[in-house]
Amino acid sequence: MHGTSVEHETSTELSLDLAVQWCYSQTTMPSRMPSSAGSERELTSESDAETAEALDVWAETFFPSSFQQWLSQLHPTLPEPWQRSNYEASLRFTDDTEIKALNAEYRHKDQPTDVLSFAALEVDYPSPLGTPLELGDIIIAIPTAQRQAHQRGHTLTTEIIWLAAHGLLHLLGWDHPDEESLLRMLQQQAALLGTVGIEPPQY
Repeated sequence: MHGTSVEHETSTELSLDLAVQWCYSQTTMPSRMPSSAGSERELTSESDAETAEALDVWAETFFPSSFQQWLSQLHPTLPEPWQRSNYEASLRFTDDTEIKALNAEYRHKDQPTDVLSFAALEVDYPSPLGTPLELGDIIIAIPTAQRQAHQRGHTLTTEIIWLAAHGLLHLLGWDHPDEESLLRMLQQQAALLGTVGIEPPQY
């Protein structure tokens, strides 16, 4: 398991400390990684060490900076108690076995899923002022994401970023109990991907 935690700040003094954990086999990693500018590059590394280093670079640049931009974009829409300047969250990549167990325990569905979000925010009981606001945890299953990317005809990295945006919206109070709310959430996900230069998938 590899974990990174990188803090990014903007001119608005809003900061997010995002812990990124990679808990799946090297052999399941994407063969293409987007750069922090949004363009994709091939991974041509031969050794596991070089591959792991490329994965680390992506984890330490793309996701923390993307989450930072997304949170800045969504910040004005948050309930007032959640409008802080400092936030914390975690993003974990895992396999189908772990996410199936979590899905069974917390959602009573004994099957793998693509992404789970465990929100820590409560409107009436936020963390004390002056301390980072804990958003919660996002867990993405890479094998499920691989299958969905293949079925839907886009890259694995696009699927992963799409799921990460979906997970963040759940941490910020979004939900989709019906088709109308699901459509609004998917439209917001598409807008978030556009913010970081990624063309959203067609759903």
